Amino acid sequence: MERSVLPIQRDVVARVVPSGHEVTVPRGTFVTLTQAMGGSYTIVFGGNMARIEGSDADALGLEPETLTFDAPSDGAVSKSQVWKALKTIHDPEIPVNVVDLGLIYDVAIDDVSVSVTMTLTAPGCGMGPVLVRDVEERVGQVPHVELVEVDLVFEPPWTRDRMIDEAQLELGLL
Repeated sequence: MERSVLPIQRDVVARVVPSGHEVTVPRGTFVTLTQAMGGSYTIVFGGNMARIEGSDADALGLEPETLTFDAPSDGAVSKSQVWKALKTIHDPEIPVNVVDLGLIYDVAIDDVSVSVTMTLTAPGCGMGPVLVRDVEERVGQVPHVELVEVDLVFEPPWTRDRMIDEAQLELGLL
């Protein structure tokens, strides 16, 4: 994606990366859009990187991306749809989804509940709660899912060898 400078259309709440604390970006402020992936947006505002939720895309003058799935006729939760939902979640600093980054350790489905075991690239990342919430919200949009539980773990620790080769190539690590 090419960086672009956009005026904020209305006051909008953003989360500073990597601390995760909230800031309000006032209407009329010009920001640099650095990443628009998976329905969330990373901007540079006041010298800081911040993330705007997809539901607030209109504040950037953009249409929000929507995640839709066809409901399986058997009434069961589709594991492939759960993985598809997870692949829409992107680290705000890295243009790679959490699955390809190797942050998702396990997905278990029990009737209408989904349990996701995941980690972060760094244990102290303030965006951890934001990514956990993204997992809960996106997986919760899969048909027949009634409960999403996320277990954020740091053992085993994440290393870049958990990334798929394509992600490492995209980031210039191979």
